Amino acid sequence: MASGMQEKQYTPSLLNFFIYNPTFGPREGEEEKKILFYHPSDVEKNEKIRNVGLCEAIVQFTRTFCPTKPAKSLHTQKNRQFFFEPEDNFWIVMVVRNPMIEKPNKDGKPPTVEYQEEEILVSTERYSSTSLFNGTFGRAMEAGGVELLIQKLEKFFYRYLQTLHLQSCDLLDVFGGISFFPLDKMTYLKIQSFVNRVEESLSLIKYTAFLYNDQLIWSGLEQDDMRILYKYLTTSLFPRHSEPELAGRDSPLRPEVAGNLLHYGRFLTGPTNLKDPEAKFRFPKIFVSTEDGYEELHLIVYKAMSAAACFMISASVELTRDFCEQLDGLVGPQLTLLASDICEQFTVNRRISGPEKEPQFKFIYFNHMNLAEKSTIHMRKTASVCLTSVHPDLMKILGDINCDFARVDEDEEIIVKAMTDYWVVGKKSDQRELYVILNQKNANLIEVNEEVKRLCATQFNNIFFLD
Repeated sequence: MASGMQEKQYTPSLLNFFIYNPTFGPREGEEEKKILFYHPSDVEKNEKIRNVGLCEAIVQFTRTFCPTKPAKSLHTQKNRQFFFEPEDNFWIVMVVRNPMIEKPNKDGKPPTVEYQEEEILVSTERYSSTSLFNGTFGRAMEAGGVELLIQKLEKFFYRYLQTLHLQSCDLLDVFGGISFFPLDKMTYLKIQSFVNRVEESLSLIKYTAFLYNDQLIWSGLEQDDMRILYKYLTTSLFPRHSEPELAGRDSPLRPEVAGNLLHYGRFLTGPTNLKDPEAKFRFPKIFVSTEDGYEELHLIVYKAMSAAACFMISASVELTRDFCEQLDGLVGPQLTLLASDICEQFTVNRRISGPEKEPQFKFIYFNHMNLAEKSTIHMRKTASVCLTSVHPDLMKILGDINCDFARVDEDEEIIVKAMTDYWVVGKKSDQRELYVILNQKNANLIEVNEEVKRLCATQFNNIFFLD
């Protein structure tokens, strides 16, 4: 009986996601022409038109208050709507149902529903992901008109929205940063030398990126392009190809000997088996920004153990079996050796630093200038799973502090005493943000401030934080 009277909690869910252009159906009776993509697709036509029309009206109404900055979001009790104009007159709208708690009532009355209106953190990297794989909306229009644009949007967003897990979004999704792998100078120089040798030997390669354990070490791309590519690699491509990565002779991957070097390399994009006579040499294409606009490139992702190299080549070049065999023979042994060196150096560093103790504080750090992020709060973070070592209420406080930081341009510090005896501190200084959670029950404000200073001195000794 008691179990039947328990509260039910519902996580946020996607109600609608649509893209429209108000200039495509300006006359009465042509409203449907404005709609370029709508999810869910089985919604009745008049409801689609009504929802798009409501968003148009909200955007136009808010322009009367600030013509250069239209509405970004609309909060209601049950839902939250997000508006984003990535290109002139192209609007992306996402409608999310707020999380809610259903509380049972006695005497057979319907349950009481409480909506958690301030519990959602959402970023706007949807368009960036689209432009990485499809170029701009305007470019698609020039290439094939509205029909081609609709086709590209349906193909991309049909798959993309299936990977959208709003219930696991938190502060790291808002930042959309890049986790960098810490390396000593000698190993870093080895990687830089590897990149230079490969680009010199295979002159078709225009850009290279190097990752280890899903963390970035080297990139020749612009920051914003690398940010979106990093998101795709770590949340989509790498998880699809995950398998036990064992070092040396015990690896389940193919052990091939090239000279005196082991070869555990393989393509994650393109041919799965070079020896297959029916192998296809097609690679995904991406668009990266240039001074004149966008450049279309083949994306080759090649992995050996825990190291991955991304090679980008102009899409105008046809990639052949000979080229892929040459790349495999050159990169495979060297990448295998580098992966082993990085693993060894990482193990030595951990041994020197000694056994890890449970710290009294946990933190999230983000640098807006180089997009670097670091978290000791997250034990595991993927597109669908977010395992943190702190209570969700504390994560909610971090989100609230971030929202306060976003409202002002000045540097500031916020300290919050949580109901659970935890202290939560947010520092914003010179385009950097630091969020600290301290478990010090009897500490006062001065002691908490001193503890955060000590953290900054030990963990961020080369970073300037204003006091």
